[in-house]
Amino acid sequence: MTQATYSLLNNQTGEKTELPLVTGTIGTPGADVGKVYDKLGIFTYDPGFTSTCSTKSAITYIDGDEGVLLYRGYPVDQLAEHSSFIEVCYLVLHGELPKKDQLEAFEGSIRRHTMINEGVKRFFDGFYYDAHPMAMLTGVVGALSAFYHDTTNNKDPKHREIFAHRMIAKIPTIAAAAYKKFYGQPFMHPQNNLDYCSNLLQMMFAVPAEPYHVDPVAARALDVLFILHADHEQNASTSTVRMAGSTGCNPYAAISSGIAALWGPLHGGANEAVLNMLDEIGDAKHVPEFMNKVKNKVEGVRLMGFGHRVYKNFDPRAKIIREQCHKVLKHLGKENDPKMELALKLEEIALSDDYFKQRKLYPNVDFYSGIIYEALGIPVNMFTPMFAVARTVGWCAHWMEMTADSSTRIARPRQVYTGAPVRNYVPCDQR
Repeated sequence: MTQATYSLLNNQTGEKTELPLVTGTIGTPGADVGKVYDKLGIFTYDPGFTSTCSTKSAITYIDGDEGVLLYRGYPVDQLAEHSSFIEVCYLVLHGELPKKDQLEAFEGSIRRHTMINEGVKRFFDGFYYDAHPMAMLTGVVGALSAFYHDTTNNKDPKHREIFAHRMIAKIPTIAAAAYKKFYGQPFMHPQNNLDYCSNLLQMMFAVPAEPYHVDPVAARALDVLFILHADHEQNASTSTVRMAGSTGCNPYAAISSGIAALWGPLHGGANEAVLNMLDEIGDAKHVPEFMNKVKNKVEGVRLMGFGHRVYKNFDPRAKIIREQCHKVLKHLGKENDPKMELALKLEEIALSDDYFKQRKLYPNVDFYSGIIYEALGIPVNMFTPMFAVARTVGWCAHWMEMTADSSTRIARPRQVYTGAPVRNYVPCDQR
């Protein structure tokens, strides 16, 4: 805390209440309102937490006005260009880029934990054949809490690290199993000679009847996507993990709660909504008509994959993923694919039309990620599970940071009550 303060004036008593400023290394400071209720007898009211800091964190920094995203101080564009997802995982968890021996040890630990218990596999038998993969992820990850009693002491730093390694290693295996369950195909075991994203593609698309060769361009595109999705500060799913974790619950249960929150169409389900929008438009020749409906605010017509709650400028992740998108389309020979042509026409109009430019409705990361997933043959219902695989490291890092912080208290928001005032019970025959 700094010496700088803001003051609140009690209009009834004339008393001033000082609000100390909480500052970080960079970015907007926060006014500490923790004593407002005690001193003024009021709560602060902020629906959607648009102006409220819920915690202090050293993991990720966002400047929405300037379009900046840093992981542990490193610009995300540098990491996407030079790093790998596994190296970024180490950075997000531990705060520093690893030395060669540290990276090798970390990769080795992740490889050792990729398999899931055979008992966990049987959980998939309980799901109906067309269950959404996110429903399976939510349930199966929560069920992991029944398998690792020996290393879930939240107060033990070593246990916290083992949990994070297990979770990061197993989530691709679980996601791939959900995919196989949906399509009625046999589960594929992880191949630990492959890198993280190649292994995921192998577990999703390989079958026992024939060999499968991972396309390195597809694997690299997925690796970049995962880097861009690894963490994003105190978003809805991360805040959910922190809120659940603040109770001291089993860490796998906390991650399961984050997966459930991510499933929402306003959060991780946004890229799925983009492809649904493209299906509704149907053909590139209908794009101008559709965009006019958006501008005229025709009921039910929304432009998905454009604009962002935090970024008031171009989403920095979108700039990077756009390059990968065009690279993948060219590599796969899908530049003239009708759906891809439609998406690119939509992008062209949004980037050139003053209506969208003035409102800063630039394409965001969800717009391009959906196109890449589609091009790679990943079905729409797997878009959000892929997001969950990438974001797991961020959830684990925030859970570890919160759990290690001795000042952490159980999350307990307050409310302004708008229900009925006090009234007396009336027996049923007198109502």
